[in-house]
Amino acid sequence: MGCAGSSRAKADGEQLKRMRDEFWDTAPHYGGQKEIWDALQAAAEADITLAQAIIDSAGIIVQKADLTVCYDERGAKYELPKYVLSAPTNLTRDS
Repeated sequence: MGCAGSSRAKADGEQLKRMRDEFWDTAPHYGGQKEIWDALQAAAEADITLAQAIIDSAGIIVQKADLTVCYDERGAKYELPKYVLSAPTNLTRDS
């Protein structure tokens, strides 16, 4: 038997996953190259060492250290919302 808040946390996690999936599915429509979007997604979902290797090998120029603003070698801008990069920490749980 779970605690009363566990179903809420599960629902929040599922909503976050849906939002992330929707972003990555539509990201190429914002401009830029699909290959760069794919590399950014892989980097966002990887540990820091692998993420750095992915960014370097794709030739991505990181404008902000948190990966929210990046450029490709042609100068196209890629903006990532923070919710695709990390789980939110400012949420409170129901008691």
